[in-house]
Amino acid sequence: MKYLWTDVQEIAQELAQQHQEEDPQYVRFTDLHRWVCALAHFGDDPKKCNEKILEAIQMAWIAEVE
Repeated sequence: MKYLWTDVQEIAQELAQQHQEEDPQYVRFTDLHRWVCALAHFGDDPKKCNEKILEAIQMAWIAEVE
């Protein structure tokens, strides 16, 4: 199954595993967008993303590592 932008929790979990050295609180949205699109299980249109979605992913990632 491929992730969509709405799969915030799943994306956050995978980012937490793949980018353990990063503090998600300080990740730029441009980097976050690029990293999400590069996930092996991501299959949505990169252009369907907006700041609100990236912020939700970032908040879920922060919660994941706490």
